[in-house]
Amino acid sequence: MFIILLCMTLSSFGQHKVNLADALLEKQIKAVDRELSVNEEHPNVVEMNAAEGDGLAVFKEISFVTGTLEIDLRGENNPGKSFIGIAFNIEDEETFEAVYFRPFNFVATEQIRKDHMLQYISHPEYTWYKLREERTGEFENEIPEPPSPDHWFKATIKVSEKVVEVFVDHRDEAVLKVERLTSGKSDRIGLWVGNGSSGRFRNLHVSSE
Repeated sequence: MFIILLCMTLSSFGQHKVNLADALLEKQIKAVDRELSVNEEHPNVVEMNAAEGDGLAVFKEISFVTGTLEIDLRGENNPGKSFIGIAFNIEDEETFEAVYFRPFNFVATEQIRKDHMLQYISHPEYTWYKLREERTGEFENEIPEPPSPDHWFKATIKVSEKVVEVFVDHRDEAVLKVERLTSGKSDRIGLWVGNGSSGRFRNLHVSSE
């Protein structure tokens, strides 16, 4: 009874703790340009395989416009082939905002690569390349004392009508704060990986405002 009441309370405040494996098995996630599966060794973990192009896994029943998204992510130290994050404001397979990480840059020694540890994008217009070319350094940043590229880390993304803030693990200070490049038009969110990338995900927590 306590668990039922707790779930009702969380729902009433727009808070959802999502078991990703259960959501996948219940067909509440639609994978786009990827295969999404439950990890054999860790049944609370889902993983997307590597393939050409970006990959999405869109939630069918979760609504989110503004608030906070928390998720555990695990990429790998594979230069140029590990881009992992979460997408929001998903209008269709080509139109969305996302915050993602480049774990292979977590161990970079060159400052130019350190500056590219995490990124905000707004597709299809504002790709990482366009933003880097035209507004250098504004929508990506370094993470002080970054996590290991091969280990789990927590990403917390706070989305308001005009601003996106990103926090890593249990740090109180945002590692990236940017003005959104579009307005909220959709309440869909999803898991995201970049070109040639696989990724593992667990412990999604959605708090809507």
